[in-house]
Amino acid sequence: MGRLVLLHGFTQTSRSFDPLRAALPAGLEVVAPDLPGHGPDPALPQGPWADAAALARRCGRGTWLGYSMGGRLALHVALAHPEVVERLVLVSTTAGIDGAADRAARRAADEELAGAVEAGGVAAFVERWLAQPLLAGLPAGAAGRQDRLRNTATGLAAALRLLGAGAQEALWGRLGELAVPVAAVAGERDHRYVALARRLAAAAGPGATVTVVPGAGHACHLEDPAAVAAVAAPAPGRAG
Repeated sequence: MGRLVLLHGFTQTSRSFDPLRAALPAGLEVVAPDLPGHGPDPALPQGPWADAAALARRCGRGTWLGYSMGGRLALHVALAHPEVVERLVLVSTTAGIDGAADRAARRAADEELAGAVEAGGVAAFVERWLAQPLLAGLPAGAAGRQDRLRNTATGLAAALRLLGAGAQEALWGRLGELAVPVAAVAGERDHRYVALARRLAAAAGPGATVTVVPGAGHACHLEDPAAVAAVAAPAPGRAG
């Protein structure tokens, strides 16, 4: 059935995709690495293009699905290494922050967060991260707190500084270069990312699709794994 590459979001690890894995069809090869700066013994990030190259070599050819930060990295892989991407599924993803001033403001905010995790440790930072409005509606059983606690303060701080949306260039102007099917996914309650999903699909071209997961928020792949699995690995004859 082919290969599905899963790239997780910030503060998560490869284990964060366990609920989605359980909803995928049998026989599908799944590759889910710990992203740079994440996991108990992290490789520190080098920057989006360098990390995209390393991921392309490590994960190989298949459908690439990325959530949030992982979605931005999947976009970098698809643009720099199109030979490994057969299809792109972008869950709660943006192609970047428009405008140098806005990116600078985000870098400053991410630097404050990096200092907070270094000063207060991972446990306090994870509580702060999960309490933000973007994730506040995520059920406690789906939040994966224990998995997030496997991360290190050094790794998370480096990920904020080198892989945050402020550190990455905006890719909106390059989405028309994508030569593979693109599926943008967002949760119904996450109004900002529903709008971003529609913008992604419009910029990627007429073959791109948008799926809005009913009743879900930003982490829609954790709130309704079956709905996202149906997009990631659609049944034969069903459009993605």
